[in-house]
Parts: sequence; structure tokens; C-alpha cells
Amino acid sequence: MIRKTLLTLLLCLPAVAQSAPDIDPALKRALKEAVTGADSFTDRFDAEVWLMAKSQPLARYIDEPQDRMHVLKAVHREATLAGLRPEIVLAVIQIESAFDPYAVSRVGAQGMMQVMPFWKNEIGRPEDNLIDMDTNLRYGCTILKHYIGKAEGNLANALAYYNGSYGRHTYSSKVLDAWAERWR
Repeated sequence: MIRKTLLTLLLCLPAVAQSAPDIDPALKRALKEAVTGADSFTDRFDAEVWLMAKSQPLARYIDEPQDRMHVLKAVHREATLAGLRPEIVLAVIQIESAFDPYAVSRVGAQGMMQVMPFWKNEIGRPEDNLIDMDTNLRYGCTILKHYIGKAEGNLANALAYYNGSYGRHTYSSKVLDAWAERWR
């Protein structure tokens, strides 16, 4: 209850940190297409194996098995749609928000993948709710995929772009370590 109250207060405050930086037109197009677009498992057996394998490490963050399955299915769907490995997205979420869909950073990034709210206006969808897990994953996966392309496949550089820390790899190292230790 307190978290939702704080979130409401934060969202009602004037958005100092919501001014958009120089926007890459290709990323803007990709994000706009992704949020207006459309399950990712084509084989039931593959789905069961993947979901069970990832459920155990996710239990550290999400107690309820049903909730874990919901998150895992959504991550797999959105990562696959964006052309990403779902395990990388799980690692990003672990580092960004520890799987807290209500997370709001000190600079205003929201949701599990910590997406900046200016993106909603940039793509003409100011009504989108970045706290909604599916919306947040769609934005976050699309943005990450764009940065992987920009970094010519170099995942460490792409993660640094995603985090806004290009030139430093502290964040990238955290995500890659989480991926190797928990999600691979």
C-alpha cells in the first residue's frame, strides 16, 4: 500500500527528469512499432522445460509460483518478439529492479526494466503505463534490441547504452555476471 501511494505521488510530481535526450530516430521507430504490435513458445515441451528451469532462480525474487510463471511467460514473449535471448532480459531485470514492477529510480525510470517515461511522448503514446509489466517489457526489450544493433552485437556496450553509462562497464558487468550466475 505504501509503495503504491509513493508511486502515485512520484508520478504526480512535475517530471523534471522526463525531458528527452537526443533521440535516435531508428530507436523511436522501432519502439513505436513494438508497442503497437502483437505466444513465443512453439513447442509445449520446450515451454515447460524453460519455465521450470527459470522458475527456481526467480523464486528468490517472486514467492508465488503463479506469479513467477506469469512473469516468465511475459519475459519470454517480449524478448522473443524483440529478437533477444530471454535470459539476458531476466538478467537486466534482476539488476534494474530486482523484478519489482513498481520500481521507480531516482531519475524517474519506471518498472521492471526501468524505462524512462519520455519514451511515451516520443512515440505518441502518453497514455501508456510503464508500471504495467507487459508494456514495460515491450518498451525495454525493444530499446535493448536497438542498442545491441547500435553496438554491432557487443552486448557489454549495448548494456552500457541501455543504462546510459556508455564508456563504463560497471553496469554491463553486473548484468553479464547475473546472466552467467543465475539465468544462462
